[in-house]
Order: sequence, then C-alpha cells, then structure tokens
Amino acid sequence: MLLAGLCTVSSAHAEDLPAADLPIEQVIDSLINAQMARAKITPAATIDDAGYIRRVTLDLAGRLPTLNEWTAYVESKEPDKKSKLVDRLVASPDFVHHHRNELESLLMESQQDGKFREWLTRAVKENRPWDEIFRQMMIGKEDNPDEQPALAFLKQRVQSPDDVTNDVARLFFGVSVNCAKCHDHPLVTDWKQDHYYGFLSFFNRTYKTKKNVLAEKFSGEVKFKTTKGEEKLARMMFITGASYDEPKVEKSKEQLKAEDDEVKKQISDDKAGPPPAPPFSPRAKFVELALQESDTPFFARNITNRMWVRMLGRGIVDPPDQMHSGNPPSHPELLDWLTRDTVAHKYDLRRLLRGIALSEAYARSTQWTNPGDTPPYDLFALGLVRALTPRQYGAALVIASTSPDQFPAEIKPEDWEKRREGIEGAAGSWGGQFERPNEHFQVPVDEALFFTNNKRIEDDLVRDSPDRLVGKLKSMTDRRQQIDLAFRNALGRAPSEEEVAASDAFLEQRKDRPVDGIKQFVWSLITSPEVRFNY
Repeated sequence: MLLAGLCTVSSAHAEDLPAADLPIEQVIDSLINAQMARAKITPAATIDDAGYIRRVTLDLAGRLPTLNEWTAYVESKEPDKKSKLVDRLVASPDFVHHHRNELESLLMESQQDGKFREWLTRAVKENRPWDEIFRQMMIGKEDNPDEQPALAFLKQRVQSPDDVTNDVARLFFGVSVNCAKCHDHPLVTDWKQDHYYGFLSFFNRTYKTKKNVLAEKFSGEVKFKTTKGEEKLARMMFITGASYDEPKVEKSKEQLKAEDDEVKKQISDDKAGPPPAPPFSPRAKFVELALQESDTPFFARNITNRMWVRMLGRGIVDPPDQMHSGNPPSHPELLDWLTRDTVAHKYDLRRLLRGIALSEAYARSTQWTNPGDTPPYDLFALGLVRALTPRQYGAALVIASTSPDQFPAEIKPEDWEKRREGIEGAAGSWGGQFERPNEHFQVPVDEALFFTNNKRIEDDLVRDSPDRLVGKLKSMTDRRQQIDLAFRNALGRAPSEEEVAASDAFLEQRKDRPVDGIKQFVWSLITSPEVRFNY
C-alpha cells in the first residue's frame, strides 16, 4: 500500500503563484525584482549586445559566436532580435551537441559509454521529455534498441547498490541521502535511516548478467541496524516518505534456491538464456512513485533547479544536491512556479532554458559598479563569472583561432550541421586536456603549461594558414583593422583605444618578423581569461 509523504520541500500554494500562462522570463523577472526591492538592492546593469550574444551562445550552443553572427546581432536594430537569437540557438544543431554534453556530464560524470552518448543525442534531438529520459534509464527494455543504451546509467553503477542509491537520489532528486546510511542524518531532520534503506530497496535486487543485461532478482530483503543496535527490515520508501509494501508470496526453500541458482548462472555463464522477469519489479515501482509526486515534486524541482544552475551559475536551491528543509530556496515562489510550468509543459527542458535566457536576471553584468557592497549572490542581482566546461572551452578555442572567412554569413542548415559536427569533434579532442570546473575553480598549473609549451598550440591554433586567424591577419595590410578583427573574432568585443595602442606597439616591435608577431598576438588573445570564462 502507499502511504502519504512524510517530508516536504513545498513552499507556496498554487493559488499564491503568478498565473500559469505567463511567459517564463516575465515571471522570473517579476519575482526576482520583487525580492531585490524588498532588500533595497538595485541590480547590476544589463550587459551590452556584444556581451549577451557571447554569453547566450556559449550557454545554449556550447561555443563562441562566429564573427558574422556577432556582427549581425550587434548591428541589428530589430526590437525582437534577442528572442530571434535565442529561438535560433535552441533550434540549432549546436544546442543538440551542447545540451547532450551537459546532460551526459551530469548523468555519467567521469564514465564514458559511446552507445549511451548516441542514445542521449537522439533523445535531445527529438526533444524527449525529461521524465521519459529518466524512465528509459531506470526501466528501459533490453530488447528495445532505442531504450537499451539508456540502461548504461545503471550498468555503470550496479556493482554497488550504495552507488546506485546515492547517485540516483542526488542526480535526479537533488538529495544527498548517503549521510543517513549509518544513522539518521545528523544535520537534516528530513532524512532518516528508513529513507536511505527504503530507497536502496528499490535497487538491491538489480544485477547485471554475464551478457551485460540488466535484470532483477525475484526476491531480496534489505536489513539494517539502527544506532541502538536493533536490526530492522527496510520497507521500499521514496524520499518523500511514500512507501510500498510488496505483496507477500510464500516460497519454499527449493523455490528460493532455484531462483538463487538462476541468478548465479546469469552472472557467471555467458551461455545462459535470457534472465527471467520477476512478476514484481522494484525499479518499476520506484519510477511510479517518483513521477506521481504532488506536494513534494523532487524530480521536477531538481531538474528545474539544475537548468537554472547551468544558466546562472548558482541554484535557486544551492548547492543543487542539498534539496531539504534546512536549505530552503532563495526564491521559493519562483522555484515553485518554474517547477509547475516544467511539469505542465511535459518536462520540455529546451523551453525552460529558452525562458531563462530571455530574462533580465540572466543578462545582468558580472561587474558590480553600484554604490555599496556586492549583494549576496542568491539575490541574482548580478551575473556570475563561470569557467567553461572542457568541451565549451575546446569549441571556443576552435572558433577563436579560425579565420572568420570559414564561417560565412549565409550557410545552408545541412552544411552548418556538418561544420558543427567537425567543431564538436575538435572540441572533444581539445577538451580532453582540461578539467571540468567546480565551484571554486582556478586555472590549474598544467593547463597553463599546456598552452605555453605544447607544440599542438603552434601547429593548430596559431598555424600560419589561410583557414586560421593568423593567416587572415597576415593577409591584411591595415594594422588597426588587424587588431580590431582579432579582438572581435577571439574575444567577441571591440578593443579599447588603450588595447589598440598596446597591440599596435607589440606588433610594431616585431615588424621585422611580422608572422611571428601575429602568432604571438593571436596566442595572447585566445589563451586569455576572456576566452576561458563566460562572464
């Protein structure tokens, strides 16, 4: 039987929230601005057009804008150019690559699986709902070619039920329940040992056969000891407290032994037939409980919050894997409204990201020039500087170092898709040199040494050839135009007069070896912090 949830993270009542049919960006700005007004904070200025197209292209397309894209947007006088830009980006093959990369990094972390990656690419391209993606990862059919690769998420972790429990709770529900394994959580009253072992009970029967097929045992109890030394039988329990009592089925010792022998055979014998399916699947029951939440929608709140983190660098609940009553959201009504909207629109993450990108909150400067101290970051009164992910950085290096002539203003969609695949391949190759940034990221020494000493930098990024920025600058005779193009192509902005003067002096000192001077000039731009970070 199902029991009512015990834990709640719910904030506002539905009737207290803004109307459901309002645009996402309008609700975001209304609620965030209202909280700033209560705190008597004036937000940072909005970034200019050059800064916006750079930021949003990195966040939605996973790369820098090309010079032609940048110029067209900055010079456009259309009143709706921002929405047209965002709509173009979320409909582009670039979005598919980047969104896939971000989800893959979230779900697989350091693990790699080519078939899972292909499956995730298809899912993103088709804009499959997030709950469908989740369902296929949890209970996809092994005999369905489209669902089978999704099971790699569990297969990578199935040897350790604790890993499955912790990762599923953290990644899909924003809950770090592992601290409740040995005792009730010492700091969070929400999570008890019953929650941890109840959650684990959905996965403890899952195993992987010798043929790499995911299967479930016919039975298997989870017992644990309380801090008082009492042995206790766990009930299948979701993190909300909703639990399920599996119907009792009496089995003889012979039946239990036969089932156990079959599991052992499946695990050790690659000639065994398909594993028999039990009449009851704990994982299927888990998915049912996870997706029928009402008062405590952990699943929807988690993915909504994680998309917010991706776009603004900090969660409405932060850290994003600490979603509990002791860590309330900074903007509870906003998270509730966005969560409701996400569910109402069938977990369309593309739509959610679009709405965030069009908000004033997303487009705020990272520089605080207003009077007074910098406000708390959880007010979202100014933007956060964010280190690029390895693939973002790799793609940025490719665009920044390539001649703008290689990216014409008019290019057929099918041709761009091929070019983007090439950029993605190069981005993956370069990205292997860099670590994925964490909250307190600093450029590591080995990365700095790589750009200083590795011959690949000279042979590729600053190569003297017509398809590279160095070759393009070499073909130009006007130095001011050289400098201006280099800054716009690599940094996505025009140079200041001070930068023009310094660049001109640098190149003048090397006029006896102009190509070397151009190479060093381009190197200084593409390896600068402005390329390394989104700001």
